[in-house]
Amino acid sequence: MTQEIVDIIIIGGGPVGLFTAFYAGLRQASVKIIESLPELGGQPWMLYPEKKIYDIPAFPEIQAGTLIENLLAQLERFPSTQYCLEEEALELNKTEFGYEVITSKQTHLAKTVIIACGNGAFRPRKLELEGAENYENHQLHYFVTNLEQFRDKNIAICGGGDSAVDWALALENIAKKVSIIHRRPQFRAHEHSVELLQNSSVEIFTPFIPERLNGDGNTLQSVTFKQARGEEEIELEVDDFIVSYGISSSIGSIKDWGLELQRNAIITNSKMETNLPGIFAVGDIATYEGKVQIIATGFGEAPIAVNQAMAYIHPEKRIQTIHSSSLF
Repeated sequence: MTQEIVDIIIIGGGPVGLFTAFYAGLRQASVKIIESLPELGGQPWMLYPEKKIYDIPAFPEIQAGTLIENLLAQLERFPSTQYCLEEEALELNKTEFGYEVITSKQTHLAKTVIIACGNGAFRPRKLELEGAENYENHQLHYFVTNLEQFRDKNIAICGGGDSAVDWALALENIAKKVSIIHRRPQFRAHEHSVELLQNSSVEIFTPFIPERLNGDGNTLQSVTFKQARGEEEIELEVDDFIVSYGISSSIGSIKDWGLELQRNAIITNSKMETNLPGIFAVGDIATYEGKVQIIATGFGEAPIAVNQAMAYIHPEKRIQTIHSSSLF
């Protein structure tokens, strides 16, 4: 059997990757999305689905999870879009028809490739305390996908950035009690969020770091914290312990594909073209002079990359702007 060659492979199934696939559908391109995670949606879906986003056009505010649900619903117009989940793109090779993308599971063929993998594959920075792995996935959490699971419980949150402060504020009226612990006296979150935190009922403990997890290996009962550069200790009873130390990300094998890079981003021109013909990049993985790294920018880059990909596939045709109001 001859393996299918699609018009566009999109590497990355986050918000920008999903919108890229939608616009490719408008151009009647055959599309395949390759995503290393078990679900589509990227970091907004996996790390902070209930966090509100304020810089999406026409939405004064929208939960990250709702944004992803809307993007998926939008993409349902093109049921032929193929999704390849839990596949990490490892190799990119030029062929006579375009490119082959070799993943951790199989080989995919395409005429063009649009890289939309954000900051690359990511994983949370974990708590390095003895026995921590015993409580992961049931009482020790590195990201939150459902606030209701913490209703009427005692919650401790470790971290000083936006995510930690946002979770504390979001859980204030859901949990029985919320405590936030940070290793420094000052939080790194946005000033307005920190002001809200200081005026809330959330208990704040600074500067403290986690010292011991107290439990029987199955059930976590409390966490002991030690004063940073001091000897004072406090013990907090917890039903759940949320650790928000941020994430580590890596573009992995992409750095070996022959692309021109600047730090961990792919350099593109104004047409979202990379230095490799037929390879484009959009979203946070793409960089150029004046780039503003927000989701809205990536949404704007998607149609540019798709149009240029279609021009690469069909050089005899004129590039045209597709207005959805004339299609539906």
